[in-house]
Amino acid sequence: MKTLYNKYKPHYRDNLKLAIPVVISQVGHVLTQVSDSVVIGHFAGTIPLAGVSLGNNIFIVVLVIGLGISYGITPLIAQHNGRGNHAECGRLLANSLFINIMSSIIFCALIIFGGELILPHLGQSPQVIEQAQPFLNLLGLSFIPMLIFNTFKQFTEGLGFTKQAMQISIWGNVINIVLGITFVKGLFGITPMGIRGVGYSTLIDRCIMAVVMGIYVFRSPNFRRYLSDFKLSFIERARSMQILKIGIPVSLQYVFEVSAFAGAGILMGTISPVAQAAHQVALSMASMTYIMASGVASAAAIKSGNHFGAKDHDNLRSSAISSYHIVIVFMSITAVMFALGNQLLPWIYTSDKAVIAIAAQLLIIAAAFQLFDGTQVIGLGILRGMGDVNIPAFITFLAYWILGIPVGYLLGIRFHLGAIGIWYGLTLGLMVASLLLFIRFQGISKRLKYQETAIIERD
Repeated sequence: MKTLYNKYKPHYRDNLKLAIPVVISQVGHVLTQVSDSVVIGHFAGTIPLAGVSLGNNIFIVVLVIGLGISYGITPLIAQHNGRGNHAECGRLLANSLFINIMSSIIFCALIIFGGELILPHLGQSPQVIEQAQPFLNLLGLSFIPMLIFNTFKQFTEGLGFTKQAMQISIWGNVINIVLGITFVKGLFGITPMGIRGVGYSTLIDRCIMAVVMGIYVFRSPNFRRYLSDFKLSFIERARSMQILKIGIPVSLQYVFEVSAFAGAGILMGTISPVAQAAHQVALSMASMTYIMASGVASAAAIKSGNHFGAKDHDNLRSSAISSYHIVIVFMSITAVMFALGNQLLPWIYTSDKAVIAIAAQLLIIAAAFQLFDGTQVIGLGILRGMGDVNIPAFITFLAYWILGIPVGYLLGIRFHLGAIGIWYGLTLGLMVASLLLFIRFQGISKRLKYQETAIIERD
C-alpha cells in the first residue's frame, strides 16, 4: 500500500486540488433539489414532497441533457489549453454559449408544455400531480439561466479555474434556502406559497448565479488571453459541431442513468405516494454522494484532456488510476455512513414514520451500490476527457435500460418486492456500467501507451 501511495502521490495531490472546488460547485446542482425537498418535507407535508419528487424526476431528465451538452466544451478547452492554443478557447466559448442559450429555450418550452401533457398519464395520484405542475413550470423557466451559468462554469473549469464557480454555487444555495423558507412559510408578510415557493426561490437563485458568473469571466484578467477572439457573432458550424459531437453523447450518458432513477421514481408512484416520497429521500442522499464523485470525475476529465492533448499517455493513465483510487476511498466512507445512519438520515427530510421506514431500507441498498456509482462516473469522466464518448453512451444505455430498469420492474412490481426490488435493479445497472467502462478505459489507455512506446523505439 505504501509503494502504491508513493507511486500515485503527485497525482492524488494534483487531482484533489482541482477536484475539491469542482465537487463543491457540482454539489450546488443537487443541493438546489435537496433544499427544495427539505423545505417542503418539513414545512408542507408528504403530498407536496411527493409532488417535488415527481417534478424533479421529470425535470432532471431534461436537465442532464442540457448539462451534458454544456459539458462538451470542457475536454476541448482542456485539450487546446494543453497544446497552448489559447485563442481557440475563446472561439469555443462563443459557440458553446450560443448552443446552450438556444437549447435552453427549447428545453424550457419542452418542460412547461410537455409536463402538462405527460403528468396526467403517468399513473400518479391526482393530488401529487396538482402539486407538481406549478413547481415544474418554474423549474422550466430556471433552465435558461442555469445553462448560461454552466457554460461559463465549464469554460473556467476546463482552464483549471475551479474556485470561483464553487463560491458562487455556495452563495447561490444559501439564497435558495433562505428564499425557499420565506416563500413557502410566508414570512415577512408574504402570502404562503407552498410548493410554488421553492420554485420561485430556485428561479431567482439561478438568475443571480448566471449574471455573477458571466461578470467574473469577462472582467477577470485570468481569461484575457483566452477571450481575445471571443465574439458572439463568431459562430461557426465546424466548431459548434465539434462541441455537439462530444456534448450530445455525454448528455445521452447522463440521460440513460438519470432517467433510470427518474423512471424508478415513477414506478414508485404506482405503488404509493409514501413509496415515492421515500424514494425521493433516499435518492437525494445517494445523489449527493454521486455528485461529489461526479466532481472528481470532472476533474479527471480535465486532467485526462490536458494529458491527451499533450500526448502524455503515461501521465494520463497514472492520473486516471489515481482518480479511481480517490473515488473508491470516498465512496467506501459514504457507504458506511449510509449503512450505519439509515434510520437517522431520513429525518433530515421528513418526520413521516412511514416514509422513513421505507427510506431506511433503500439507504442500505444505496450503501451497497456506492462503489459502483462512483467508479462508473469516474470511467465516464476519464473517457470524456480523451474524447471517447460514443461507446460509453451505449454502455450506459445497456446497463440501465436493457438491464437495470427491466429487472427493477420485474422484482419490484411483478414479484411484489416493492421499492426494494426496484432499487435492486438500479444496483445491477450501476455494477454493469462500472465494470464495462473500466474495461473500456483499460483497453484504450494501454493501446495509447503501447503506440507511444513503439514510436519512441522506432525513433
